[in-house]
Order: sequence, then C-alpha cells, then structure tokens
Amino acid sequence: QVQLVESGGGLVQPGGSLRLSCAASGFTFSTFGMSWVRQAPGKEREEVAYILSHGGATTYADSVKGRFTISRDNAKNMLYLQMNSLKPEDTAVYYCKTLRGVTGGSWGQGTQVTVSS
Repeated sequence: QVQLVESGGGLVQPGGSLRLSCAASGFTFSTFGMSWVRQAPGKEREEVAYILSHGGATTYADSVKGRFTISRDNAKNMLYLQMNSLKPEDTAVYYCKTLRGVTGGSWGQGTQVTVSS
C-alpha cells in the first residue's frame, strides 16, 4: 500500500531554515507528480509546492516563492522541501502527497513546523 512518511519538522527562529523529507513506498514514485501541502490552525489547506514526476518542472504558492524549493530523488523514492527565510506565518503541519491540489491523492501523516522566537 502507498506509504508517505515525512520528517524534518521542528521549531526554528524567524529567518531560519528547515529541510523536510518525505520517504515514499508502495507505488511507482517516479511516475507521480508530488506536492507539499500545509495546514495552519484555523486556516484552509494550502498547496505550497508541486513537482512533476520527472522533476523537470515545479510550481509554488506566491506565499513561498523565492524562499522554498521542492525537489525529488526518484532513485531513492524521496521528496524534499527546502525552506529558507522562514516566517511565523509558515507555521503549520506540512504534508507530502501524491498529485496536485489540497484534496485527493495519498497523504503522509504530516510534520509540524513552528517558526517562533
């Protein structure tokens, strides 16, 4: 069965960096586009980044453009999100999932990112 396991979240000060990882198994990872979606308390889910199956094209939410970078290693079945210049408003649970959008697909359990001084 599809399994997605996120790691790398934590507490970081404003301006800091974190790298999230997502280990994928149970499906042919290299054939699926993948997304990172976040949800903050009281807010709607937001797709922050998406990458095509071959990794050749990426898209970002305006709120993270220029600060976050999505990448993947199809040989290792891994998805990554490098987050730089973090802001308090980036605080959320971050999920990796298959396919685009904030619904559908298969989801990981999420990893908490807290940006606070």
